[in-house]
This record gives sequence, structure tokens and C-alpha cells, in this order.
Amino acid sequence: MTADLTRATDAPHAAGPDAAKRRLRQLMLTKRAGLSRLEAGGLLVQRFQSLPPLAPGLAVSGFWPIGDEIDVRPLLAALDRRGHPIGLPVVIRRGEPLLFRRWQPGDTLVAARFGLSVPAPEAPQIEPDLLLVPLLAFDRAGYRLGYGGGFYDRTLAQLRRHRRVTSVGVAFAGQEVPEVPRGESDERLDWVVTDAEAIRIGDPPGAHSLLR
Repeated sequence: MTADLTRATDAPHAAGPDAAKRRLRQLMLTKRAGLSRLEAGGLLVQRFQSLPPLAPGLAVSGFWPIGDEIDVRPLLAALDRRGHPIGLPVVIRRGEPLLFRRWQPGDTLVAARFGLSVPAPEAPQIEPDLLLVPLLAFDRAGYRLGYGGGFYDRTLAQLRRHRRVTSVGVAFAGQEVPEVPRGESDERLDWVVTDAEAIRIGDPPGAHSLLR
């Protein structure tokens, strides 16, 4: 698997980033399915405490895990207990940024496109200050491999045009790769938090980040 990952991340030089992303995406789906889930959600909460303290009332967007994604729900519940409004992503249509609707523990979610579980349509919309971002792979330069729709790249680009926000990739430590193939529209993460550590990207982080 390690040799396959190396070949996949080297591929952008030969075949362009899109082809390399497709190859790496398939490899990482297989690899992530084999990673241990034991206590990962609780460990994620512990590692998140390594980040600078969040300002009171700072709004956070999360996501409801799909398939083999790391379970971010314990972290969402912990942030809710600390008074941070939580939003979950909603896809409006292809090619557009995400919007986020308010969620609290115990709220009923509804099934939506792309296998998502989302708040009910009447839930109020929130604009996050900090985004917890799902991913298939990440590298130490702060780039992530998503699922190919570009939703988070468009969302981060839109938010960053207007104000400072912080993006935090969340994943298993085993999802790290030497280099993620990237294109011109790929947005860089500010942090990556795994079940093993919290990784600050850049020193200092990007000027768009709230957590410095």
C-alpha cells in the first residue's frame, strides 16, 4: 500500500492532478476502510484541545460521518456543550458552495443527496467561523483529497473572500500521505486533527485563519 501511495502522489508530474487524484481516491477509500475505529472519536476530542482556545460563541460547522469516515460526533457534542453553535452541511446543487444549518444533539436529521444526513429544512442557517472538514487524504502542507465534488474548496474560497475563517481537516492518522495532488482551485487547510495529533499548517497559519 505504501508503494501504491507513493506512485499515486507522484502521478501529477506525469498525468496531471485530476488523474492522480482519481487514483489516490480509490487507494485511500480502501485504506481507510481498514483503519481501526476503536476510541477514535474520543481521541479526536482530546487532540482538538491542542488548538488555541475558541472564542465564546464561535460558530462551528461539522458533518455527519458517512461510511468509514472518522466519527466526529463526540467532538460536535463537546463543542455544543461549550456553547458553540453547530451547523451541518447541506448541498444545494452541484457547482455551488455548501450552506450550513443549525444542529444540536438530539435533533432529527433527514436523508439527503450524496448520502448526507442533514438538519430539517426549517433549521436556521448559520455561517461558520471554524469548519471541520472531512477528507480521504491529507499532507503536512495542508492539502486534502476530498471526494471530487469540490464543495469544500468552493465554500472555503467564498468565505475567505469576506472574512477570516479557520478550516480544520479531521481524519485518522493513517490517512496522511506524502503529498496530495492539487490543482489551482484547491484550498489549503489551517489545521489537521487526527486521532493521534493536531497539526498546525504553516507558522504562523494563513492570514485568513482565526486561530493564530
